[in-house]
Amino acid sequence: MPINELRSIATFAKAAELGSLRQAAAAQGLTPQAASQALAQLEKHLGVRLFHRTTRNLSLTDEGRQFLEAAQPALLGLQRALLMAQRAKDEIAGPLRIVGPRSTFAPVLWPLLDEFCRLYPQVQPDVQLDDRIGNWVEDRVDVGFRVGLSPAEGVIARRLFPLQLIICAAPAYIAKYGAPDSLDALAAHRCSAFRSPGTGQILPWYVKIHDSRIGHPVIPALCINDEPLETEAVLAGHVIGLLTGVIAAEHIRAGRLVPLLTRHMADDSSVFVYYGSRSAQPQRVRAFIDLAIQRLTNNARFVLGADELAARGR
Repeated sequence: MPINELRSIATFAKAAELGSLRQAAAAQGLTPQAASQALAQLEKHLGVRLFHRTTRNLSLTDEGRQFLEAAQPALLGLQRALLMAQRAKDEIAGPLRIVGPRSTFAPVLWPLLDEFCRLYPQVQPDVQLDDRIGNWVEDRVDVGFRVGLSPAEGVIARRLFPLQLIICAAPAYIAKYGAPDSLDALAAHRCSAFRSPGTGQILPWYVKIHDSRIGHPVIPALCINDEPLETEAVLAGHVIGLLTGVIAAEHIRAGRLVPLLTRHMADDSSVFVYYGSRSAQPQRVRAFIDLAIQRLTNNARFVLGADELAARGR
């Protein structure tokens, strides 16, 4: 039977400390038989006898004393490491690795991150915004955000809010070029197109037709791979754009943008937060997840209601 070196050495050291193998077994949550077997395996592995044993007494041999003196510093170091890890789990401090999509998520993440840093200044967030889908485990992610469920195994996903895709234009554009009254009419308008940072492909406009989401191709007057920059082009009146509710909602409410063809607005996707098992998470990770769920679940700031769209739309 292979030897469990760490358990055997720990049993040996505890027996030397307490002067009793039975008491050492109880202190470690082992049966007396398991403790005796662990000690016998260690002696066999080392090829020396570590204790003089009688029915009542237990005393170290010279080899046992030498081994204990050599092993104790390492055991004490391991105990300190275990204690530090347990304390770190309960403290709201230390590094916190967060990932999310670059093109959509910055306006959502910053208010959340700002509040969290004020509440827990001892935490050091490490934020990586990237439109590629990385490996959750290899990238050592504590908390992630993405549109749609995470494909990684063993990851818990929690829905936060729906992601609306809204066709919109600035009042200046409508005053100059008019507003399309159908998807087909877009062919006669200046449209922006988003180029995927991950693949380099120009994406179609995703729209809703008869409760189904389809990709509607547009002839781009402008191609951009950054949504904030695309938004500036739409706000300036150069093009009509397909923008997310995350970006567009505040501009529509302020009158800077007008939602168009709202009956075709796709809203079947959602933003999710994802994370590993809560039972093994440090306090800093749990605190961030709880704050994200509290602040972002069904947050009306990033979602336009049907009444708002009807009142502000063309």
